[in-house]
Amino acid sequence: MCELFGFSSEKELVINEYLREFYGHSDMHPHGWGLVCLDGNEAMIEKEPVQATKSAYLQERLKTPVCNRTVFAHIRYATIGNVDYRNCHPYTGKDISGRRWTLVHNGTIFDYPPLNKYCKRQQGDTDSERVLLYMIERVNASIRETGEAGTSKRRFALIQEILSDMAKGNKLNLLLYDGEYTYVHTNYRNSLYYLEKQEIGNCVLVSTQPLSEEDWTPVPFTRLVVYQEGTRVFTGTEHGNEYIDNEENTKFLYQAFSNL
Repeated sequence: MCELFGFSSEKELVINEYLREFYGHSDMHPHGWGLVCLDGNEAMIEKEPVQATKSAYLQERLKTPVCNRTVFAHIRYATIGNVDYRNCHPYTGKDISGRRWTLVHNGTIFDYPPLNKYCKRQQGDTDSERVLLYMIERVNASIRETGEAGTSKRRFALIQEILSDMAKGNKLNLLLYDGEYTYVHTNYRNSLYYLEKQEIGNCVLVSTQPLSEEDWTPVPFTRLVVYQEGTRVFTGTEHGNEYIDNEENTKFLYQAFSNL
């Protein structure tokens, strides 16, 4: 199981301390790391199929300030997909309106047939990449249907619909950015936390594990929450599709990992 980190703020802040703590967990997640600074339609992605704490590049990178309003980070424990640059998160792509979507995912899609056709289209091997490709195609279909790129409320409703359906029987913790909004979703208990900090301006941090002694709180469960520059702007309805580990899925993961 991978780990996620996200940061959304109304102003640029240096977050190296949190990132160092986050990447320090990579002894248990040794199959790659990723970092992306997001600014509107721009995504500056850095990643390697290397354990974060053993990456000379990352150690040098964290000696300089990581200062931005929106940042995602990821450390990978490979379950689906080989240990390869193409399988490191984040993933990014544009819809037909030119809007860029960027995703980091923690979990496994065990059974969701709409993703199957993307196996031949994706660059890597992961189910996470297929999730993003599917989302962008659904966005494109909505644009074609309505003849317009869509309002923020329409995008929120569509992403909520997709995640509510995809969460049935699948482990689906993710962070998604559309150039304006950061979407946060978890359906696996006690596996995603957030910290809101108003004392330095509106900002929120999201992480698989708390990264400090501050007052981290579990992310709202089985519902989509959305932030814009550190302020929560949408909270979805609870869909109730909780993922619970079971013997069959554990065997599937073991077999998939043994084939990497």
